[in-house]
Amino acid sequence: MEEKFDCIIVGGGIAGLSAAMTLARADARFLLIERGEFCGAKNVSGGVLWGSDLARLVPEYWKEESGFERFVSHRRLTFMDDQSAFSVDFKSDHFSEAPYTGVTVLRAVFDAWLAGKVQEAIDNSAHPDESFLATDILVEEVIQEDGRVTGIRSGEEVFHADCVIIAEGVNNLLTRQIGLEKEYVPGDHVAVGVKEVLKLDAARLADRFQLNGRSGLTNEFVGACSDGVEGGGFLYTNQDSISLGLVLGMNDLRDKGKTPYDVLNGFKAHPVIADMIRDAETVEYSAHVVSTGDIKGMPSEIFADGVMIAGEAAHLLLNAGKAIQGMDYAMRSGILAAETAIEAKKSADFSASMLGNYRKALENSYVLQDMRSFQDAVHLLHRQEMFSTVPDLICDFGRQFFTVDSQPTPKASAMMRAAIKRHASYWDLVKLGLKGAKAL
Repeated sequence: MEEKFDCIIVGGGIAGLSAAMTLARADARFLLIERGEFCGAKNVSGGVLWGSDLARLVPEYWKEESGFERFVSHRRLTFMDDQSAFSVDFKSDHFSEAPYTGVTVLRAVFDAWLAGKVQEAIDNSAHPDESFLATDILVEEVIQEDGRVTGIRSGEEVFHADCVIIAEGVNNLLTRQIGLEKEYVPGDHVAVGVKEVLKLDAARLADRFQLNGRSGLTNEFVGACSDGVEGGGFLYTNQDSISLGLVLGMNDLRDKGKTPYDVLNGFKAHPVIADMIRDAETVEYSAHVVSTGDIKGMPSEIFADGVMIAGEAAHLLLNAGKAIQGMDYAMRSGILAAETAIEAKKSADFSASMLGNYRKALENSYVLQDMRSFQDAVHLLHRQEMFSTVPDLICDFGRQFFTVDSQPTPKASAMMRAAIKRHASYWDLVKLGLKGAKAL
């Protein structure tokens, strides 16, 4: 009888590596296949990894020099018009306690580091010579027999397994191939993420952003940053660089005839941003398709006979205004998929009925609970008023409130009435406020 793996994982990103770590510690025999030269080679993106699952996979990771960039102790939300910025700012030593609830990462570095930890787990497992991290290999086909997934094909090579975890990312060709997703994802369910990494001396970066040791800042932006296109901006501090970028609605970008890099250049030229990145050198530019977080963008199902879909391939992401959550969702889904595979192995049952426990586990986790709870917030953030009217009104009020010009000073209420009159109507704001209160 032909040898086969307990599980094959397609994709060496966060979801795939989290599944691999879980399988290795359960002494399962698995094969992880990554198309890049190493895990992280194809992943130039980065951002914030939220939550506590990293400490679960790599206990006391914070004691290591490598892996993550900074822990997040300072959060900021900024509303922008063409010349101004009004920020809501929060900083707390509570966030400085390990295990951290948020760390900034550069994926090329982080994924390679996590792959090293997975290899250590393989080496310490009961089957150190029967589990593998195979890189620089492209999976071309998911093998199906009698409607059940039984393995994968790469070139002339075929590998078989009791189950396959597909963690190939948002451009999920394999998920479409097995019929769990339509031929294409509608444009209103995806966005373009565009980002630059800008090198800045660590000491200067610490002074500029008031950082201490390995603490870090995350800053989200709404308004003029997106040049009228649906979306928003972000800035994250790394050890000796800044990650700066935008997430822009695919359809709106097309309809308004703008290019991502032109909008990004305009964002960088804004006086507030120009001060933040002064003297920093661009060392990396990347663009990436991401999910908008609309739950309707998920595949028709995330499991079938012999297969489960995890991470970005399942369009697991949420941006409800508080944070962009994607990497933590990938990590949790990879763990849950692997745990389901382990239970399936115990019962020798890899049917859809058994693997459906993966879906149940996700539904019971914060991932799908939050995605369902905050769908109204996701939709609200994509309304035109949220990246035009509201930021303009807030900045207008801010200019009035903080201006001292040797003239009689109106009351704050009068300033707000004047700002509302210039940018909106009371009734429109009341309706928007009610929607916001319900959404959040």
